[in-house]
Amino acid sequence: MIFLLVHGSFHGGWCWSRVIPLLRAAGHEVFAPTLTGMGERSHLLRPEVGLATYIDDIRQVIEFEDLNPVVLVGHSYSGMVIDGVAEAIPKRITRLIYLDAVVLEGGQSFFDACRPEIVEAGRELTRTYGDGWKMPPLPPEMFGISDEADRAWVRAKLTPQTWRSFEDRSSVQSAAGRRIPRAYIACTSPRYNPWSIDPAIRARERGFAYRELATGHDAMITAPSEVATTLIELASCRCPTA
Repeated sequence: MIFLLVHGSFHGGWCWSRVIPLLRAAGHEVFAPTLTGMGERSHLLRPEVGLATYIDDIRQVIEFEDLNPVVLVGHSYSGMVIDGVAEAIPKRITRLIYLDAVVLEGGQSFFDACRPEIVEAGRELTRTYGDGWKMPPLPPEMFGISDEADRAWVRAKLTPQTWRSFEDRSSVQSAAGRRIPRAYIACTSPRYNPWSIDPAIRARERGFAYRELATGHDAMITAPSEVATTLIELASCRCPTA
């Protein structure tokens, strides 16, 4: 199988470094690109970078690397990204796996899924520390990372993300994209909860295959073995479509 792992807000492909060798050791091909403006591509951050940019980032990897079929995994914010990729090139995607990721309706933004006080706190951070257009990264402890060495490692690598990307709305409408099998992995200890509606609840209501891991939001860092095992299992299961 081919896994394409898409990181969430403020992160980069680096965050999958503990999961990638486990998937490869099990005989799978793995790609973990970094979205424009984050990680080692932070020098490309511009106010106009947004959701469409990220969708194009992943679509280009799939097309130029001739990946087919692909198990597309989105963490956190990138639930939106994998939705958009699945609509753009549905025939290349064999299934979608949401790792503690946002699950939206068409026409919603990431911030539409968040509590108003969370949005306002992010807006204030962006005004004060991000020149009005880039949101500074959240601290690692908010992603459920308790180990001090891991916190230091992650803190040094997190980078800002454009405010626009959080306000951009999903345009997903395609019936073809909706027919792709889907699965959800909820990270429950501690539960990351900026949400107005918990996306894990929405995923279960839609009938996604569902698993839970007793670890924090950045499970690829705090529980890489469990993440790899669960991804392999879900990539092979009879996941429902939605």
